[in-house]
Amino acid sequence: MWYLKLILILVFAIVLYQDFKSRLVYWFLYPVIGILAFAIQLYTVPLNIAIYNLGVNLLLVSFILGVGFLYLKLRNLNIKNSIGIGDILFFVFISCTFSTVSFIVLFVFALLFSLLLHFVLSIKKEEETVPLAGYMALFFGAVYAMTFLCNGTFLYVY
Repeated sequence: MWYLKLILILVFAIVLYQDFKSRLVYWFLYPVIGILAFAIQLYTVPLNIAIYNLGVNLLLVSFILGVGFLYLKLRNLNIKNSIGIGDILFFVFISCTFSTVSFIVLFVFALLFSLLLHFVLSIKKEEETVPLAGYMALFFGAVYAMTFLCNGTFLYVY
């Protein structure tokens, strides 16, 4: 179990590095994140609960993305310049991680963390794009790293 978490943290680190460095992440890393996170969840909860968590989390992510796209459409903004396909893939595959309540809390805090980190790192330079998937990978990698120090089963409580 610990080795899956370690591999997942390494994949998160690769996503962070690639997204921060060039805003291009290998697409196959996102399904690897989803598969590893789902396998870790399966270690803690039964299959039917894990599938239920995945379904509800995917519905929440779909709702968030739908509201975002609707907002962009109503404001006549270009969708391609607003969110990247890598960010959408990250949102979809990160849905495999935790129970619904934990996922909502961690997802919101990951977005807030990304916003604050981007403001801090871009004070002197103006960047047009945000490495959102990379920042969120850093956050979720830290969450998984903390599960090495304490019992992380509370993240999967249903």
